[in-house]
Amino acid sequence: MKRSEILFSAITVPLDFFALLLAAVTAYLIRYLPAIQSVRPIMFDLSFRSFFSIAVVASIFWVGIYAITGLYAMGGTRKLSEEISKVFVASSAGLALVLAVMVFSRFLFDSRFIILASYVLAVVFVIIERLIVRWIQRLAFARGIGLHRVVLIGDTETSQQFSRYFEKRPTLGYRIVDHLPRFDPTVAQYLRDLVAEDKFDEIILVNPNLAEPQTIELVEFAAENHIDFKYTADLLGTRLTNMEVRTLAGAPVIEIKRTRLDGWGRVLKRIFDIVGAVLLIILTAPVMVLTALAVLLDSRGPIFFAYQRIGQHGKPFQYLKFRSMIKGAHQLRYTPEFQQAQKNLRPNSPMLKFQNDPRVTRVGKFIRRWSIDELPELFLVFIGKMSLVGPRPHESEEVSRYQRHHKRALTLKPGITGLSQVSGRSDLEFEDEVKLDTFYIENWSLWLDLQILAKTPWAVIRRRETV
Repeated sequence: MKRSEILFSAITVPLDFFALLLAAVTAYLIRYLPAIQSVRPIMFDLSFRSFFSIAVVASIFWVGIYAITGLYAMGGTRKLSEEISKVFVASSAGLALVLAVMVFSRFLFDSRFIILASYVLAVVFVIIERLIVRWIQRLAFARGIGLHRVVLIGDTETSQQFSRYFEKRPTLGYRIVDHLPRFDPTVAQYLRDLVAEDKFDEIILVNPNLAEPQTIELVEFAAENHIDFKYTADLLGTRLTNMEVRTLAGAPVIEIKRTRLDGWGRVLKRIFDIVGAVLLIILTAPVMVLTALAVLLDSRGPIFFAYQRIGQHGKPFQYLKFRSMIKGAHQLRYTPEFQQAQKNLRPNSPMLKFQNDPRVTRVGKFIRRWSIDELPELFLVFIGKMSLVGPRPHESEEVSRYQRHHKRALTLKPGITGLSQVSGRSDLEFEDEVKLDTFYIENWSLWLDLQILAKTPWAVIRRRETV
């Protein structure tokens, strides 16, 4: 690990402490401003000395919470969105701790304003402080300080991805010195010359098929020349991003996790789904009532369209949405006569997509255009059959034609919206949709869910009706 990485990680501990303390002091001073007192007079007697002592102790505990949440983890540059979300979550936990101590110790703090203002300012000040630290670190990278000077070894698609990834993200602090297809005695001598000239300090092996003797020789070469050595576990050419390493019987065992949504992640997402579904059901209830009446008056048939779709782990469930087509339309789409008469927009995929579908009713065309027909899915989210965000619901007929890698999308519950929906909706090729769903499965986070939900309204507005 680079000394600069250790320095920037270690320095954030005292900087966070001073940012938290500054937030508390600022909140105290704001409360005593004449303008604030004119709105709400001070009815308590809290000396600055007493308050400062309390603030110091509280800041120490908050730094401890920051450490527990991983804000001081060393080993590379964290994504800005991830760091900000962790600061917010950790600060909220710190506020909860302060309130809990007050309740159980029966110590009633003199000013609720100071408590809440300290919390808000703590989030703001710590984020600003960390942005400044990141800016300084970027300046250091630009001057060549703290860079990981890397030699890639391997001639695979993964090695090309590494090169493109580091080139597009110079703020990560990696610079590719050379990219060598293999490791042999000639390459070893070439690397010794680079070491003598202090041209690089890290080797990343991205060739999983390198022979065992060559791999051992490469590891020994790195150790002999004091070069950091890393390798990618590119199992059979598959990108594996979620691994957990445990020591069993004295040996490291790598568990390949299908998704980050395991353990507490699954609990957090379920709570998020329940709360989100309840709020959205309340907000959209008038729209759903009006839609139900419009469907009922527009054409013969039931208000809702219910049929079987395939959910998480390939298990079928009863899917529900507002009926937007004539009665019996679902069975009609799979008849040879209908498929010959209509142009399938996705002939090279398991899906059937028709333009200007004659089965769609007048009301159906409107509610499909604005995704109003999907609002009943909120009830499926509430009962746990679907999620607010995830891969799209899969039809049984489509799944029967899926290839092996397509079934990866069945790892999670289907979602009302998802990464593929906000990235092109019906305009996407099926293989691109599968890649986006796979990325979501491997890289899930609550922050990613929030981003997708925020983009969904705009995706609905700009969509082109093709179904």
